[in-house]
Amino acid sequence: MDITYILISMQNDPTGAAVIGDVVGSRWKVRERDWHGELVAALDRVNAQVPAVQPLAPTVGDEFQGLYATPGAALRATLLVRLELGLDDDLEIDCRFGVGYGYYAEIGAGALPIQAGTAWWSARDAIVTAKEQESVRQPTLRTWYSCEAGPLDAAPLDAGPTNAYLLARDHLVSQLDARSRRLLLGIIQGRTQVELARREGIGQSAVSRNLRRNGAYALMEGADLIDSRGTS
Repeated sequence: MDITYILISMQNDPTGAAVIGDVVGSRWKVRERDWHGELVAALDRVNAQVPAVQPLAPTVGDEFQGLYATPGAALRATLLVRLELGLDDDLEIDCRFGVGYGYYAEIGAGALPIQAGTAWWSARDAIVTAKEQESVRQPTLRTWYSCEAGPLDAAPLDAGPTNAYLLARDHLVSQLDARSRRLLLGIIQGRTQVELARREGIGQSAVSRNLRRNGAYALMEGADLIDSRGTS
């Protein structure tokens, strides 16, 4: 089939934000503990928190994929996956992500729907870029965003400002220890400082200091702003 025909046809398809993720350093982690089981459990918890067109699920090897109606939802999901995987001091699992906004279409059926389209192509380009950037100059970068040009000039999120946000977001998250990640996840989920203090066995004032010192409020409010910009 002619590629021009495919591209024109896709303009009648829905738009969405595809997510392709993989586990950082999975080749050596596989000998240490069941990272795959931990990953699946984390993806299930995120799926319960962020509505998806296609929930996050493992595909092949150390990869997983998901599809969201908006870039804002997709980027929130990537943040939550990193936090959910960082709740245990002994669990050293991290992921990188490519998020792509564009058209998508289902081209096959199965346990995991087979899809194609510019959203998925952009997501693949984005995760390749994330890996390249991480290995050269940005060791804490884990997420990159790409959107199709042309008919999607009015995409909810522009790539330049969004990736500037992701550079800062991922750097902050990478500096958090397990307790700080648990506290950040808790406030994102709407828990009070008193609840979080009780769960951690510390005082409420210690929770407050941790949240302020580690940039938790900046991370939470940044995610909210991206959500509000990335849903129109």
